[in-house]
Amino acid sequence: MKSINGIQFADMVKMGAHHLFQNADYVDALNVFPVPDGDTGTNMNLSMTSGAKETAANTGEHIGKTAQALSKGLLMGARGNSGVILSQLFRGFGKSIEQNATLDAKQFAQALHYGVETAYKAVMKPVEGTILTVAKDSAKKAVEVSGTVEDIRELMTAIVEEAKQSLNRTPDLLPVLKEVGVVDSGGQGLVFVYEGFLASLKGEELPEKTVSSSMDDLVNAEHHKSVQGFMDTADIEFGFCTEFMVRFEEGKKAFDETAFRNDLSAYGDSLLVISDDEIAKIHIHSETPGEVLSYGQQYGDLIKIKIENMRQQHTEIVEAGYSNEMPTKKAEKHPYAVVTVAMGSGVSQLLKSLGASAVIEGGQTMNPSTEDIVKAIEAVGAERVLILPNNKNIIMAAEQAAEVLGIEAAVVPTKTIPQGMAAILAFNAQVTVEENQKNMTAAFAHVKTGQITFAVRDTSIDGVEIKKDDFMSIAEGKIILSNPSRVEAATNLAKALIDEEAEIVTVIYGEDVTEQEAKEFATYIKEQFEDIEVELYNGKQPLYPYILSVE
Repeated sequence: MKSINGIQFADMVKMGAHHLFQNADYVDALNVFPVPDGDTGTNMNLSMTSGAKETAANTGEHIGKTAQALSKGLLMGARGNSGVILSQLFRGFGKSIEQNATLDAKQFAQALHYGVETAYKAVMKPVEGTILTVAKDSAKKAVEVSGTVEDIRELMTAIVEEAKQSLNRTPDLLPVLKEVGVVDSGGQGLVFVYEGFLASLKGEELPEKTVSSSMDDLVNAEHHKSVQGFMDTADIEFGFCTEFMVRFEEGKKAFDETAFRNDLSAYGDSLLVISDDEIAKIHIHSETPGEVLSYGQQYGDLIKIKIENMRQQHTEIVEAGYSNEMPTKKAEKHPYAVVTVAMGSGVSQLLKSLGASAVIEGGQTMNPSTEDIVKAIEAVGAERVLILPNNKNIIMAAEQAAEVLGIEAAVVPTKTIPQGMAAILAFNAQVTVEENQKNMTAAFAHVKTGQITFAVRDTSIDGVEIKKDDFMSIAEGKIILSNPSRVEAATNLAKALIDEEAEIVTVIYGEDVTEQEAKEFATYIKEQFEDIEVELYNGKQPLYPYILSVE
């Protein structure tokens, strides 16, 4: 096979996207930090799926036009840093071949090279030992091999082999990977995409992993059944849709699906359990998701967790349905808007009270795509906008959204909710977008952020020994200690963050923390540190019992 056209390339994309989809949970499990929100696989899967859908809808013989469709779909569907980098790889790829009707081996290799150059330019501070390295090494091998090889199948074989070797070298380039004992998750995702490309060229079938896909179908069916009976939000008996996966471990409780199912049924309804020899995937509606997760951890590592508040979702759907029935008028144009991202209804209300025009639901476990951000901003109807991601993994998608909006837009690169709060307070509607971006960025630089979450596996990072189920204290993005007591983890975090210059401490407590516990924690801070003002908010955020802001 000396050349490929648009139809053949579209099939490669389809196979690459499907293979990544089949292995998204595995990629999620490679998250370096043992927090319950590793989502690289999810982000790359959703990004690539968006690209594949756009490609399928615009497939033709001309490979340049097909590649442009892939680029457009990836751009709008990109989620998280890994998804944005993937979109940039194929943006450069597509740009370099937009005039080509077909591609030979040399042209294909050169297009991969252009893709790498584009991706590196898109990242402000490229880090080696990541998806960028795997893409760069495999593209370099492609250019080298294309000098002597004409068969694209042979070329793709060399690309895949080098991508795998490069992936295995990532721990040597990024010490934290070696410390934890994993390869880079984004690089692994790219390998799965390239393996799909190769399988398509060879006409081979890749092994199916049916646990995830069949569970998704069952969950959708279960939700369809559930909503039929809910005439009112108050009718929802079990309010939290809880999904997670357990990777079985030797030495842990032996898994018996029947017994497992019977035990879990006591925690709620709409229970689904699907398992194979290595993992079990669970879906349940429960009032006590924390207890459900604790039960699951008896059998092994929790790979992926998603908890959604169905009462909040139902209320929003009902309100949206009502508003859709009312006469609508064209959205009024506003001179300025501040659009931000957060998880938890309480956090959203807090940000709006400070001046946010709109809050996009998303964060650690659910990164909004470029298109999600664009649509949220368009709904506000602003002429100028400042975008606050509040998460380092959303910044690149926000920057892509700013590029495609067609209005004055800038990203204030907030990485946490406390940074976002400080930035919003510094907003001034009387100055330019550029001035606001500068002032808001300077404002959050003086804020320190602390977080408490739980560990999903045993590990050691930066000299801190972490045990599964322990609560981790994270100060300014670094895990500083691990403790089986949530209260002790929180008090120790406060001690680490509060210094002589601190004046205000804001405590945002999550959905698993009682008001009494939160008040006692706030009282502890007041008593322990003189002249400190403490503000307490119920953020209702999942997975992170406490978020601390110290100014």
